[in-house]
Amino acid sequence: MQKVVLATGNPGKVRELAALLADFGLDIVAQTELGVESAEETGLTFIENAILKARHAAQVTGLPAIADDSGLAVDALGGAPGIYSARYAGEDASDQQNLDKLLDAMQAVPAGQRGARFHCVLVYLRHAADPTPLVFHGSWAGEITTTSAAAAASVTIRSSTCRRCSAPPPS
Repeated sequence: MQKVVLATGNPGKVRELAALLADFGLDIVAQTELGVESAEETGLTFIENAILKARHAAQVTGLPAIADDSGLAVDALGGAPGIYSARYAGEDASDQQNLDKLLDAMQAVPAGQRGARFHCVLVYLRHAADPTPLVFHGSWAGEITTTSAAAAASVTIRSSTCRRCSAPPPS
């Protein structure tokens, strides 16, 4: 079984990805289990941030690495909150605070102009200097609702891993 570091400290992400990749002979280990601190997300896109996180984990551990970055891009907000989705209302904001800020920003936007997409990028690096990382990008289109209860049921803007993988990462 090949050990792969997952660039996260989120136990839910580790369980989810480990289950998705179990049939491919990959032993998924959280970077926090290996003493790796989180990478600084200085990229301007989901892809850049996922690569930064994966490269950091691979450099520190010497293992292949997987990282994700995801968030919500709202048309009426020029693509915001985008890469800042998890901290839209501030660095330590809760999901509810992020949601409240989003709904407040959308208050004057009429129905039919409330389109949004949830983007999820997953990156696999074979090693820290991998010049050709595998990059997977999924997006789901929808609309922002007008009430907190409906929005909370249909949209979470905190980062989470993609739910489907079509192929295992090559070795």
